[in-house]
Amino acid sequence: MKKNVHEIEITIEGKEWETILDKSFKKKNKDVKIDGFRKGNAPKDVYIKKFGIESLYMDAVDMAVEPAYKKALENENLIPVIEPALDVKTIDKDKVVFKFTIITKPEIKLGDYTKLGVKKDEVKVTKKEIEEEIDSLRTRFAEIVVKKEGTVNEKDTAVINFKGYVDGKELEGGSGENYPLEIGSHTFIPGFEEALIGMKVNEEKTIDLKFPDNYVADLAGKDVKFEVKVLEIKERVLPEINEDLYKDLGFDDIKTKEELEAKIKSQLEESKKARIEEEYAEKCLDKAASNMKIDLNEEIIDDEVHRMIHQFENQLKNQGLNIEQYYQFTNTTHEDLHKQMEGEATKRIKYRFLLEAVIDAEKIEVTDKDAEAKADEMAKDYGMTKEEFIEAYGNIEYIKYDMKMRKAIEIIQA
Repeated sequence: MKKNVHEIEITIEGKEWETILDKSFKKKNKDVKIDGFRKGNAPKDVYIKKFGIESLYMDAVDMAVEPAYKKALENENLIPVIEPALDVKTIDKDKVVFKFTIITKPEIKLGDYTKLGVKKDEVKVTKKEIEEEIDSLRTRFAEIVVKKEGTVNEKDTAVINFKGYVDGKELEGGSGENYPLEIGSHTFIPGFEEALIGMKVNEEKTIDLKFPDNYVADLAGKDVKFEVKVLEIKERVLPEINEDLYKDLGFDDIKTKEELEAKIKSQLEESKKARIEEEYAEKCLDKAASNMKIDLNEEIIDDEVHRMIHQFENQLKNQGLNIEQYYQFTNTTHEDLHKQMEGEATKRIKYRFLLEAVIDAEKIEVTDKDAEAKADEMAKDYGMTKEEFIEAYGNIEYIKYDMKMRKAIEIIQA
């Protein structure tokens, strides 16, 4: 057993247990009708004779857990990092014995965490990147027109009739008429859209493909044949680079193409700078974490994975999906998702413990005054009062913790 795993038994007995059993009885008795007594008015001895004292144990345990856990922490002066495992060892009319398995922060030995030799990339923006960004912006206002002649090209929309066959039989749900397919959207299985490039209006074609190995179980890896006819080809016509475009983009101060390019370059530089700073911080954290020695408990990793899965479920909910639909669409299971998230969970935990160790080593402190000033500053950005921001954040201690973590990151990056 690891040093940071503590098994503690706590007994609730005597008057304390008697009082808890009494509370359980009063809760149970409210909904009980016993012959000769009004509902909820049966004496305790009559209730126990009819239902047995064991009927009080489940609610009594629920009531006793919190004070027992508090005793376990206070007696051993422990600060848990995850919820404890609980086992009810003994329960009878005289006592209940709990065993708590409490996991505290594992031992951490910091290695080098400053002057790590990590290089930060330079901010460079090429002319090609500027042109591509301008084209991307122009695409927002592109006009979709029908091609009167020519063939299907990348980014064109081909209006098609198609029908799929697997094992010589028509594929259920694998056909469509007057279907608008944007080439390069990756809407269909790999190879389908690419096969349409070069086709003309009214041209028909048979496309032989194979479903991906990670496709739905009954089709994964199978050969599929599609009969396709191109009915119409549409293309995007980008707007001219002129003052009308500048206004559409909200750049009222821009008058020339050169000014637009300078504006886009500045925006790309800011964006790249932010990304490079983020990547640099990540590399520094990764290097410092690899220099650190820590023996992580599986339970701590599992706890972080479950938290991440819960966050993922909320993201899906915002998209109108639930986790079961996700498993169905991706042909995966809860176990698959759990395993997939273990690496990221482990990294997050190591970074957190690393930064907390740096806070201790560097004796980083943040006063209430500093935290309130920070809260006031951030509240203005969100159009809130300082009090509203602190409440939304949780409390002032969370803000202080976050500020200390950021200072630790700055030290690692130095």
